[in-house]
Amino acid sequence: MKRRSLPVAAALAAASALLLTACDSSDGNAKSDEEIAGADTGDTKQSASPTTEATDTAQHPKVTLPDDVTNVFEGFKSGDATEGAILTDTSRRIDALTYAITQANPDESALGFYYKEDALLGAADWVQEFVKAKKSMTGETRYFKPSVDVYAKGKATLTYCAFEGEAFVKDRKTGKAEKTPVTDDSYLLYSTRLEKSDNGVWQTAVLNSERGNEQCTQ
Repeated sequence: MKRRSLPVAAALAAASALLLTACDSSDGNAKSDEEIAGADTGDTKQSASPTTEATDTAQHPKVTLPDDVTNVFEGFKSGDATEGAILTDTSRRIDALTYAITQANPDESALGFYYKEDALLGAADWVQEFVKAKKSMTGETRYFKPSVDVYAKGKATLTYCAFEGEAFVKDRKTGKAEKTPVTDDSYLLYSTRLEKSDNGVWQTAVLNSERGNEQCTQ
């Protein structure tokens, strides 16, 4: 899981002398889409909320975000059942990571439900960085322009954008948000690879990101 720097990261660095990033941070150059088989960065039509078309048989963990934290998913919907399931499980995966951060719990079981392999290790590590810094998060993150490519049975890639200009690090003790200005770096392009588990959950195995990508800023 490639780390990425957020506006959140800048606040953490200033407050804790830690070069942190959000969810996937950036500790070097982001890997190109060529490193994820079948990656496609085309656009899809946008919608206000994620689909509920997932047809897996698993009991999904219940995740409820704090009142001051919101993830908005635009266009995470498809008339195709497989693509719809991928988009739904991705939105659930994002919520699971956000929840783990707000609960200061790198061992949150929902992470292992939606992540696997390197992506799972990266997610737990990122949550741990928040714990060590005694930080949480607040505000709204918007996810948009998802594009799915099912390139083999039970395997797919998904690219999507995120806008984090209204998401901030929050001091866990004082509750104060550490706000940062909106720039092109507030936009990220994510490239992910997913695999369908035995119980029908589309788990993210690889996750890379690129900050300030024109596909997301324009």
